[in-house]
Amino acid sequence: MAIRALPRRRRLSVEDHVDGVLAGNRTIVGRTISLVESDVAAHRDKAQQVLLGLLPHTGEAHRIGITGVPGVGKSTFIDQFGLNLIDDGHKVAVLAVDPTSSLSRGSILGDKTRMERLSVHDSAFIRPSPTGGSLGGVNRKTRETILVCEAAGYNRILVETVGVGQSETLVAGMVDVFVLLMLPGAGDELQGIKRGIMERADILAVNKADGDNANRAKLAGTEYRRALHYLQARSEHWTPPVLHISGLHNIGLDSLAEAIEDHRRTLRDSGELAATRQAQQKQWTWDMVEERLIEELHGNASVAARAATLDADLAAGRTTPTLAAVEMLRAFGIEA
Repeated sequence: MAIRALPRRRRLSVEDHVDGVLAGNRTIVGRTISLVESDVAAHRDKAQQVLLGLLPHTGEAHRIGITGVPGVGKSTFIDQFGLNLIDDGHKVAVLAVDPTSSLSRGSILGDKTRMERLSVHDSAFIRPSPTGGSLGGVNRKTRETILVCEAAGYNRILVETVGVGQSETLVAGMVDVFVLLMLPGAGDELQGIKRGIMERADILAVNKADGDNANRAKLAGTEYRRALHYLQARSEHWTPPVLHISGLHNIGLDSLAEAIEDHRRTLRDSGELAATRQAQQKQWTWDMVEERLIEELHGNASVAARAATLDADLAAGRTTPTLAAVEMLRAFGIEA
């Protein structure tokens, strides 16, 4: 018996992508995000045409960043918090930033299976992070995916850090409010939290504040508040609150939602929200310039040939990294 070949998917035009996304067609939203994530030059050009068509329909969503130490319960929290937002009439998109995913092949896939209720809801859209490898690539793809989701009608965008390290910096630079989830035991956890992460936080939430952990969570909250007094706040108009929540038992999530909305209202009324969005757009532009320059540099034949010689010179101690860098830039046509 002959096996019938499966029909090929119809190639979508720019107009097909734009109309489908604006109509909230989940299949086309997914295909549009795949187009945005592609590193193929022709796909990039087409993606930018699509984004130009979607741009007038973006910018109204509330972009919420969520981070926390491993084991803090981000997936369980997002699953319940997302459902609460939907109950309040919102449409929720969950995205992830994971610069390590080129090694792990997308650990968000495991998180998606743990967001069992949210992942099957018609008003939710969960997207695994791209496995691009470079911070710049993940940065671009996530930012542009945000625009696609906003144009599709998702008005609450949750951007989760799956990796560690610079992923917090990336997320803080693409959202309106940055929520840091903490563990109930402040001692060792507080020592392990980078100062820079706490300084970027707009709201701290001590998760797992239930049962036997309730008292420990209160003590931890006191320690976190004390630590915040010594740190530079992100905004002159907002003092980061410390809340106690339980994503597993849906405790305190209403208070957290109110704090997030209060933060948005405060920054919007002061003009800081608009200024922050403008600064993010400017930084995004320069990030893209740097990314493309690095791509061109690595793909240049003259640079590759010169690098082969310089690698041997570096290994033999005949030159320094600084001088080698100057030589590589000269091969690229830049006098350093």
